[in-house]
Amino acid sequence: MNVYDFDKTIYDGDSSKHFFLFNYKKQPSLMRYIPRQLWAFVQYVLRRIDKTQMKDIIYTYFQGIPDIDERVAEFWEKHDDNIQLWYLKQRADDDVIISASPTFLLQPMCDQLGVHLIASEVDKKTGENLRPNCYGEEKPVRFQEHYDVEAIDMFYSDSYSDDPMAKLAKEAVLVKKDKLKPW
Repeated sequence: MNVYDFDKTIYDGDSSKHFFLFNYKKQPSLMRYIPRQLWAFVQYVLRRIDKTQMKDIIYTYFQGIPDIDERVAEFWEKHDDNIQLWYLKQRADDDVIISASPTFLLQPMCDQLGVHLIASEVDKKTGENLRPNCYGEEKPVRFQEHYDVEAIDMFYSDSYSDDPMAKLAKEAVLVKKDKLKPW
């Protein structure tokens, strides 16, 4: 099987950031969350909170979205063309996407692609991470809950933060837009 990171790998950009901007454009009243979100980002940069804690605060804006499932559907109507063409050409039914973005955000696109998903478990109503962010060392932990690591033929990612996953694959590929090179 092939395993792929999502953001900046098979998706051109960062879907969580794109979703954030999409929501703020669509619903300017969400601006009330910005001061607390900025403070969380500063605290993260200063290493006073970890990535999961920062995202817990940033994602509180989900509380202000009346129907988040409808909003996610609207988002993908406008952003489904961000899936990289190189990926669409090689997509297989047993592909696994593993991502730090929230499951509820990526699941509709993964369903559309017909692939499997492992992602951050986030409460879509509160924004709270229900488990540590699916990032770095956490990705192999999550993967092994569902699959045998011996089954990973190829792993694709844009970031060396995914080295823990790359080490499990028979081969790993570093992705920069549509340029693929050996890890």
